Amino acid sequence: MFWAEFRRGFLDILPLLAGVMPFALLFGTLASQKGLSPAEIVLMCATVYAGGAQFVSIDVWATPVPVLAVVLATGLANARYFLMGAALRPHVTGLSWPARLWFVGIHSDETWAIALKRSQTAALTPGYVLGLTGLFYLNWPFWCLVGALVGGLIDDPARYGADFMFVAMFLCLIRGMWQGRISLVAVGASAVAGLAAQQLLPGHWYIFIGAVSGMLAAAAFWSPGSGRDESCDAKLEART
Repeated sequence: MFWAEFRRGFLDILPLLAGVMPFALLFGTLASQKGLSPAEIVLMCATVYAGGAQFVSIDVWATPVPVLAVVLATGLANARYFLMGAALRPHVTGLSWPARLWFVGIHSDETWAIALKRSQTAALTPGYVLGLTGLFYLNWPFWCLVGALVGGLIDDPARYGADFMFVAMFLCLIRGMWQGRISLVAVGASAVAGLAAQQLLPGHWYIFIGAVSGMLAAAAFWSPGSGRDESCDAKLEART
């Protein structure tokens, strides 16, 4: 049972293992251009383990390092995990304490999204959680290291569209979790609020404001059945 669930978790996250690779290569490249050594990059990836926050921190990185600015920027970018953890809480109550602590401590945007989708059809198990997160965790520092070692060969990563990788990844996650009109409301509110905050406020407040706005909009417009996709309902009725 454990290994069957482990295999299921690994297969569910497998496509995103490849998807994170160029994203990690880009971070390793940017971090090395900021003066970090390969060992420092691996250490950051293994301990911080937050792609979005790491990109934010590298954006404000300088010599000497503005420690307070880096800490505040990283903390703000990661504030969304309070909301993500709250959404995850009902689905991890059946896990043992070690499995729960592991998952809550190491989940990422991708594994969080896949776990929530899985919980709609089956309970999360220790085997599934380990298969979902274990190799995905190792995947990040490994490819960041590769980016640090070979990234010097690329002068301008944005020239090849590398700056769009983040957007593409999250568009795929949104599509995979789409639940009809309520998703449209949440995504729309999050996008509008985030863009407005990015234009009007300094720093990286737009990340947290966009996340909170999407959550509040979904809560305000939610009603029983609002999360169902009508096109899916129509297909089910046609089959029956």
